[in-house]
Amino acid sequence: MEQALVVSNLVLWAIVVALCAVLFALVRQVGVLHARVAPAGALMVQSGPRIGEAAPLVAAADLAGAVRTVGGPDPQGRRTLLFFLSPTCPVCKTLLPALAALARGQEAGLRVVLASDGPRDDHAAFVREHQLDAFPYLVSGALGLAWQVGKLPYAALIDGAGIVRAKGLVNSREHLDSLFEADERGVASIQDYFARSTGAERSSDRTEVA
Repeated sequence: MEQALVVSNLVLWAIVVALCAVLFALVRQVGVLHARVAPAGALMVQSGPRIGEAAPLVAAADLAGAVRTVGGPDPQGRRTLLFFLSPTCPVCKTLLPALAALARGQEAGLRVVLASDGPRDDHAAFVREHQLDAFPYLVSGALGLAWQVGKLPYAALIDGAGIVRAKGLVNSREHLDSLFEADERGVASIQDYFARSTGAERSSDRTEVA
């Protein structure tokens, strides 16, 4: 009887050890998958101003009729986040709180400029409804043409010297954040960064094999 208990305990311990090994392997695999899955960044389009080039200098009127210039060096050295939107774009509306949070987080180092086109009355009602008075709101078809914006929402990050640092279609807060991440890493986009990293890893692997 005593021998049977000892054997059963050994079997149970073996099962526990085996389960722990399986659990460890699963956790490790999840970590590997998490490392391999790159975060999605803004979808950069090839049309319009290129990364590293000067942003087009465009003068456009805001809702109050004041003419504001987009592009060129900022007198205060601020970066400019140019966000193209429309009152009829549902995704654009979901990103408005994220824009406000970005502006607060960057404090005085970031200028958020909203841009659209169409009847001014529609935009005035849109600004009142979503309390967008804190941001310059430009209504200009020329601005969209200069950037060759085909789909919304679209955003571009311009540095203090007036150089385009990142741009693309943005459908989430993560996409907006990726513009700043790309600028900080000195790459055209997050996808470009991970493509370079993957290429470097493969080159290193080939060197080690050789």
